[in-house]
Amino acid sequence: MRLVLSSLIVIAGLLSSQATAATAPEQTASADIRDSGFVYCVSGQVNTFNPQKASSGLIVDTLAAQLYDRLLDVDPYTYRLVPELAESWEVLDNGATYRFHLRRDVSFQKTAWFTPTRKLNADDVVFTFQRIFDRRHPWHNINGSSFPYFDSLQFADNVKSVRKLDNNTVEFRLTQPDASFLWHLATHYASVMSAEYAAQLSRKDRQELLDRQPVGTGPFQLSEYRAGQFIRLQRHDGFWRGKPLMPQVVVDLGSGGTGRLSKLLTGECDVLAWPAASQLTILRDDPRLRLTLRPGMNIAYLAFNTDKPPLNNPAVRHALALSINNQRLMQSIYYGTAETAASILPRASWAYDNDAKITEYNPEKSREQLKALGIENLTLHLWVPTSSQAWNPSPLKTAELIQADMAQVGVKVVIVPVEGRFQEARLMDLNLSRIHLSEPPSRR
Repeated sequence: MRLVLSSLIVIAGLLSSQATAATAPEQTASADIRDSGFVYCVSGQVNTFNPQKASSGLIVDTLAAQLYDRLLDVDPYTYRLVPELAESWEVLDNGATYRFHLRRDVSFQKTAWFTPTRKLNADDVVFTFQRIFDRRHPWHNINGSSFPYFDSLQFADNVKSVRKLDNNTVEFRLTQPDASFLWHLATHYASVMSAEYAAQLSRKDRQELLDRQPVGTGPFQLSEYRAGQFIRLQRHDGFWRGKPLMPQVVVDLGSGGTGRLSKLLTGECDVLAWPAASQLTILRDDPRLRLTLRPGMNIAYLAFNTDKPPLNNPAVRHALALSINNQRLMQSIYYGTAETAASILPRASWAYDNDAKITEYNPEKSREQLKALGIENLTLHLWVPTSSQAWNPSPLKTAELIQADMAQVGVKVVIVPVEGRFQEARLMDLNLSRIHLSEPPSRR
């Protein structure tokens, strides 16, 4: 079961002068920014301020693009690679060597915890990627050795070296050609960190702060964070693309579900990201609001633990897939704002296979195939995130629908709700036959 989602953003352009006074603690951050920024309401939590250390969530979906830059970016209209921190690049050795030429005018953010003394250079890129790829690097195990996106790709096994050729040139050598390499460097998981900031933290023996008090080259920098309440982002005046127009942005974390919608309608939020599909009718009918929809570069899918029987048998996995009613999920979870996918990749991806076929919904065939395979009294554990995601507004409800579908073919599904870092840790445990409701890292 794979679902292509739509990105949904509601902008309250006419609400900025209404109901801006706030009395609740989590609303105080928005009371003084109406003339200098806006309030962006999302649902989610922050476990780290380094997207390299996360598999999904607010840091990847919302914050990374504000705090950091990458070597490359993807044009949102053509989906082609475009320069970002690297102004140009070369592909050598038939795709086994990549050489990047860096911009010379990129400044890191000056924050309360760090003042840079130089521009971005090759040392920063080398530090960033050696920390990820080199298991012997002194920073690799800081805040845990997990880099979920790159770990899932086994990148450490394919990168032979990352080295500085001169102050503004970096070269990656791979063990073998990889046509997807550049695209991975265009994800938010490949955000470039400051080597100078890391060196300062090392001298103070406070290395753990690298992922908690961020320093990047992006258009905004972290100014204030109150867990469960808000994140205040301040304009990075030295941003290499030019000073952002807004002095600050407040990311409101204080409400979920209908609470966020209420804040939008009363003027406490200026932008509502990822509204629930069930709320679209209300949003469309309100003349004060502008609803923006676009195809999403993300996928929700059901992942199987293929290391343990019986899920290591492709025939069993196919039989289980036949039991899932995708059309019901489209309507009950996404209210028509998604489509059933035939591939692990979204249609917008350069690597999408137009010949891929959608798995049919056929519970009778599912039962027959499971019986022929000798599968009886099967119990599976379905691990599912508890909070709404950009790629799934109601993960638990989705799990319950899948549970009901599989029950119809004689398979018992035990739903195991998991959260944040605990979810990522549980995914490393392969002792159970399990399935997992998740998404592949998206390129935004």
